[in-house]
Amino acid sequence: MGAGGQHDQFLTRRVMKAELLDAETELALAYAWRDQRDEAALHRLITAYMRLAVSMAAKFRRYGAPMNDLIQEAGLGLMKAADKFDPDRGVRFSTYAVWWIKASMQDYVMRNWSMVRTGSTSSQKALFFNMKRVQAKLEREAAAEGETLDGFQLRQRIASEIGVPLHDVEMMEGRLSGSDFSLNATQSSDDDGREWMDALEDEGAQAADIVESAHDGARVRDWLAKALAALNARERFIVCERKLREEPRTLESLGTELGLSKERVRQLEAAAFAKMRKSLETQSSEVHFFL
Repeated sequence: MGAGGQHDQFLTRRVMKAELLDAETELALAYAWRDQRDEAALHRLITAYMRLAVSMAAKFRRYGAPMNDLIQEAGLGLMKAADKFDPDRGVRFSTYAVWWIKASMQDYVMRNWSMVRTGSTSSQKALFFNMKRVQAKLEREAAAEGETLDGFQLRQRIASEIGVPLHDVEMMEGRLSGSDFSLNATQSSDDDGREWMDALEDEGAQAADIVESAHDGARVRDWLAKALAALNARERFIVCERKLREEPRTLESLGTELGLSKERVRQLEAAAFAKMRKSLETQSSEVHFFL
C-alpha cells in the first residue's frame, strides 16, 4: 500500500475514535460557537462529526478523486455547516451538515472531473450525478415492456425524469462519453503517427495574409507621406506634434511656441487635416480606378 493509502487509513481510524455527542451537548456547543464564537466548542463539534464527513467522502471515490482530497473537501463542507447552523431551529447538526458536505463534495468532483469545466448550474449537477443511474433505470423499464428506445427518445425521457432541459442532457452525454487526453498523443498506434496537435488549425496569420498586410501597410504609409508633403511647414509641424508624437502636445503649448492663440492653432490643425483627407481620398480613388 502506498503512503497515500496508509495516510487515509490512519486519518480514518483517528476520526472514528472521536467522541459521540448527545443532542444536549451538541446543542450547547452550537450555541457557544454561534453566540460567543468559542473556537474550542467549534473544534469539538467539527471533530465529533468528521466521521460523517469521511463516510460521505468515501461515497464519492468512484469519481476517481484521491480520498485524502475528498476528506479535505468534506471537512470544508462541515465547517461551512457549523458556521451557518442555527441551533434554534430544533434540527440535529448532523442532519443539517449532510447537505453542506454533499454540496462541497459535488462542487469538488465537478471542478476536477475534466480540464473542461463540466458545469455549475443545478440542472447540470443533477445530470452529472444522476444521469447514468436514471438512464439504466429507464432502459430496464423499457426492456421489461418490450420497448426499444433510440438515443433521442432516451434523452427525452432522461430530461423528463430529472426535470432538466433536453439540450442539457445532450451536452452532459457528450461530456461524460469520453475523458481528457493529451494533444501530444498520436492518432494511431504507430510510433511515427501524427499527433493530435498537428491537426489543430493554425490561428496565426497565413503567409498570403502577411504579404497582403505588408503591401497594404506600405501603400498607406506612402499615401500619408504624400499627404503630409502637401502641407506647408507650419501645418506639417502642428500635425506631427499633435498626432505623431508618443505624448501629443497641447494646443496651448504649440500656440506659445508659434506665437499664436490656442484657437488659431486649432484652426490650422483642422485645415491641415482637411487637406490630408482630400489628398488621401484622391490617391485611394486613383488606385480603385486602375484596379
